[in-house]
Amino acid sequence: MLVTVASLLISLVMITKGADWFVESAVSISEKSGIPKIIIGATIVSFATTAPEFTVSAMAAYLDHVEMTVGNAVGSAICNIGLVLGTVIVIKAIPIELHGFTRKGGFMLGSALLLITVAYDGVVSPFDGLLLLTIFVGFMYYNFRLQRAVFDGNEELREKVPVSQLKKDIILFITGALLVVIGSRILVDAGITIADWLGIPEMIIALTLVALGTSLPELITAVSATLKGHQDISIGNILGANTMDIALILGVSSQIRPLTILPQSLEYDFPILIALMIILIIFGITGRKLERWEGGVILGIYIGYIAGLFTLFN
Repeated sequence: MLVTVASLLISLVMITKGADWFVESAVSISEKSGIPKIIIGATIVSFATTAPEFTVSAMAAYLDHVEMTVGNAVGSAICNIGLVLGTVIVIKAIPIELHGFTRKGGFMLGSALLLITVAYDGVVSPFDGLLLLTIFVGFMYYNFRLQRAVFDGNEELREKVPVSQLKKDIILFITGALLVVIGSRILVDAGITIADWLGIPEMIIALTLVALGTSLPELITAVSATLKGHQDISIGNILGANTMDIALILGVSSQIRPLTILPQSLEYDFPILIALMIILIIFGITGRKLERWEGGVILGIYIGYIAGLFTLFN
């Protein structure tokens, strides 16, 4: 068991550091090679922020542990709002840019409502996954158009750097990606072992321990940005990450293997996810600012949700 716990901790370090290198090298390559920010921002970096969740859920689906696939994706979305955003807002209130907030919030809520609709029969089939992926494609297209509108006419022309000068960035890019993939495999195996050892269902381990582990990059980044006075950045990142957690991750994972949906998800996890999303959107729209007490409410719901998991379903 000590080896398993050590493997779990090592995998979390690998995933967190790997994702960090992946993002940094992607941005560096884009700047040095002259690739427009709008393309790199709407593709590589957006994917990199959810790379831990993506690889863990896809790996779990491949290994036929679909409960962990669903639990990690849904649990990460709940964790991102309840723990990450709740903590950030409690530390410092977040001003809201209404136009972007409502649209990104709409994509996020729409993906969750579609998930509940397609999962009502107890399975997310490959066809259901394609429907989820249409939400992801729409979200990416929206971001592409948004960033193009911001940068159009202002993009500075850069002199392209020879490939020989990109070697360090390319090595970091590949290393970061490998760390995330390998770390994800170790995390899935360790999570399954710990669930068996403690007698706790895999779904609960996925919704809590694994989801928190794969959300660590978002949590660390959000708290760091808040302490530096850039907490307004966190809200957009979380809304986008949640849309990708549901639409992209479950959409792709269902192509690997049909995803069985437990009654627990339909009766407890999904309703809590929808409730947190609606509360967040209402708080943001009504006051054009997320106040610290509102962060306390969101964080409190998350704590209550975790307590309910172990009380009702363990």
